[in-house]
Amino acid sequence: MPSWIGAVILPLSGLLLSLPARADVKARSCGEVRQAYGAKGFSLADIPYQEIAGEHLRICPQEYTCCTTEMEDKLSQQSKLEFENLVEETSHFVRTTFVSRHKKFDEFFRELLENAEKSLNDMFVRTYGMLYMQNSEVFQDLFTELKRYYTGGNVNLEEMLNDFWARLLERMFQLINPQYHFSEDYLECVSKYTDQLKPFGDVPRKLKIQVTRAFIAARTFVQGLTVGREVANRVSKVSPTPGCIRALMKMLYCPYCRGLPAVRPCNNYCLNVMKGCLANQADLDTEWNLFIDAMLLVAERLEGPFNIESVMDPIDVKISEAIMNMQENSMQVSAKVFQGCGQPKPAPALRSARSAPENFNTRFRPYNPEERPTTAAGTSLDRLRTVWRTMQDSVTDIKEKLKLSKKVWSALPYAICKDERVTAGTSNEEECWNGHSKARYLPEIMNDGLTNQINNPEVDVDITRPDTFIRQQIMALRVMTNKLKNAYNGNDVNFQDTSDESSGSGSGSGCMDDVCPTEFEFVTTEAPAVDPDRREEDSSAAGLGHSLLSWSLVCMVLALQRLCR
Repeated sequence: MPSWIGAVILPLSGLLLSLPARADVKARSCGEVRQAYGAKGFSLADIPYQEIAGEHLRICPQEYTCCTTEMEDKLSQQSKLEFENLVEETSHFVRTTFVSRHKKFDEFFRELLENAEKSLNDMFVRTYGMLYMQNSEVFQDLFTELKRYYTGGNVNLEEMLNDFWARLLERMFQLINPQYHFSEDYLECVSKYTDQLKPFGDVPRKLKIQVTRAFIAARTFVQGLTVGREVANRVSKVSPTPGCIRALMKMLYCPYCRGLPAVRPCNNYCLNVMKGCLANQADLDTEWNLFIDAMLLVAERLEGPFNIESVMDPIDVKISEAIMNMQENSMQVSAKVFQGCGQPKPAPALRSARSAPENFNTRFRPYNPEERPTTAAGTSLDRLRTVWRTMQDSVTDIKEKLKLSKKVWSALPYAICKDERVTAGTSNEEECWNGHSKARYLPEIMNDGLTNQINNPEVDVDITRPDTFIRQQIMALRVMTNKLKNAYNGNDVNFQDTSDESSGSGSGSGCMDDVCPTEFEFVTTEAPAVDPDRREEDSSAAGLGHSLLSWSLVCMVLALQRLCR
C-alpha cells in the first residue's frame, strides 16, 4: 500500500474516532444549567442552549461548556460574594457572643452601680439624716468617678479613693471638733498623720483593695468583650485574594460550565480551598485562644472574693465599722493631731458650745444590717441584689460561650465545608466535583495557617506576605490579653505609673464656721497644751501616700458615722 494512502487513513481514522464524541457533546443541552443559572438571578441571555467550545474560558476547563465569558465573570463574582457570606454566617456565633454579651454585661454593671448608689443614699438619709445630706456630694462624687473609671475615663482608682477619704477626713475632723476653726494648711497637716493615727482601723485598706480589684476586673472584662467583638467583626469580613477567587470559582461554579450544576464539591477539595483562602485567619487562632483564656481568668475574679457585690452591697456596714473605730479613738486622734499640728483657733461664738462627749456613745452606734428598713432603702437594696444575681448569671453564660469560641478561626474551613449547601459531604466521595470532573478528590489536605499553604494544590498563596490587617488584629488581641492578665492580678495597666491627672483634696461645705444644726450633737475635744517639739513631727510622715488612703477611708467612715446620727 502506497505510503500516501496510510498518511490519509491515519488522520481520517482519528477524525472518525472523534466524530461520535464531538457529535455527542454538541448534542448536550444546557437546559439544566440555564435553570440553575436563572435561579441565581442572572439573565438567560448570557447562556447558550447547547454546549459550545470552551477555548474562551480563563478559570474552568477549556472543554465543551455551557459557560460564556460573561457567565464565567458573573459566576466568579458570585463565588466571591457567597464565600464572604459563608464566612460571616459561620462566624456569626462568635460575633453574637461578644456583641450580645458585651451589651448585657455593660447594662447590668451600669444598673448595678446606679442601684448601689441609690441604696447607699437611701440608707444614709434614713440613718444619718441632715448631716449626710449636707455632705452627700462627697459620696456622689465617689460614684461619679467610679462610673467614669468603668467607662474608660482617665481615673486612677487609688488616687481617686485617696482624694475621697481626704475630703471626708477634712469634714469629719471639723465635725468632731466644731469649737475650732481649721485652715486649709491645718487640715493638710492632719492628713500627714493618717498613717500613724489610723482612726478608722483597717477598713480603709481593705476597702481600697476590694474596690480597686473589683473595678479593674469589671472594666477590663468589658474592654475585653469590646475588643473580642471588634476583632470578630473585622476578621469575619474577608477580602479574598485573586488566587482565592479563582479557586472559589473553580470549586463552586465550574460544575455549571461542565453541565453539572447539581454536583457539589468534594469535602476534602473544599477544605484545601478554604484553608488557602483563610490561611491568615487561621494564624489568628493562637493569640485568640490566649485572649479567651485570659477572659475566663478575669471572669473568675468577677465571681470570686473581689466581685462587685462584695464591695457595693455591704459598703454601708463596712463604713459603719470604720465609724465605730473613729468613735473609739476620736479623743486620742484629736489629741495627737493637736500635739503635732498645733492648737487650732477657736471658732467664733462656739468655744463653749456643745461640749458633750457624754452623748457620743448613744448617738454614734454601729449600723446593724439586720435593721435595714423595708421601705425605700430596703427596696433599692433588694433591687441591687437582684441586679447582681442577674449579672452573675450573665458572667456564667459569657464564660460558657467564651469556651465554645476557642479555635474558632482555624475551624472556619471545617465549619464551611460541613455545610450541606456547599459540599457533597464526607459520605459521597465518589460522586462529587474534584475541580476537573465528577470523581474522587485525591490530593492530601493541607495543615492550618499561612506557612502550610506553600504546596496548596488549589489556591495560589504567597506565604511571604502575611495579611497586614490580620496582623493588626493579632496585636490588638495581644495587648488586650496583657491587660486581662494584669487585671487578674489586680493591676491596672493604664495606671502602672502615677497618673498625670492629679486629684486634689477638696473641702466642701459642711458644719464648720457657721452654727451647726441644733439637732446634731458632736464629740468635742479640748486641745491639750501644745508641745513645741511635737510640731516637727509632721516632717517625719514619709509614708504619706499609703497613710492618706487609710486616713481617707477613715474619713469616709467617720462622715458616715456622723450621718448615722
